[in-house]
Amino acid sequence: MNKHILILILPAFLLLNFCGKTAEDKPVDKPKIESEEKTGIKALDEFVDNLKNVQKSIEEGKKYEVVDFRDLRALLPESLGELKRTNAEGEKSGAMGFTISKATADYNTEDYSNRINIEITDLSGAIGLGGWAAWGWAMTEIDKETEAGYEKTLNYKGHKAFEKFNTTNQNGSFEVLVSGRFMVSVSGYNVTAQLIKDAVGQIDISKLEEMREAGAISE
Repeated sequence: MNKHILILILPAFLLLNFCGKTAEDKPVDKPKIESEEKTGIKALDEFVDNLKNVQKSIEEGKKYEVVDFRDLRALLPESLGELKRTNAEGEKSGAMGFTISKATADYNTEDYSNRINIEITDLSGAIGLGGWAAWGWAMTEIDKETEAGYEKTLNYKGHKAFEKFNTTNQNGSFEVLVSGRFMVSVSGYNVTAQLIKDAVGQIDISKLEEMREAGAISE
């Protein structure tokens, strides 16, 4: 099953099961439930609040057909410095009522010792426009640094982004959620953090912004 769809479904599944077991094992009256809606754990409370926003987005938001993956594939650069594009593909796929469109490309040095992967995905058919912003790193602020590397959320050209890098093995990634609809993911293996950022810079974000309302379905 597509990894994006699994990411979408799994958190909600775990949350619902957790809440369901609590209600069965420890019955409480309605007033008490309402008073305990907040756990006191900021991250968990934010997750629950954003999960509710996702549901509202799905119920009230616009519906969109995903864009043609060929339009996404056209945004993939031919090369990234010394790394040449060795593969490029695209697909539209669906499962359990969800549909996504994506394009991917691999870039390698001649000896394949250094690699970057770029993936551009239209998530509008999976969760509704803007819904993805409530999941994972997009729902909060992160700023963490260790001896082995770092991870942080940031603003990239007006869009929420997440960067992480392992300085020990020179692996990392940079993801950008464009207009609440398109996910741009760049992963690097045995490369510098700057090379990953440069690869992100090769993606024309403005083209994705222009496609924000593409495929709107009239009710």
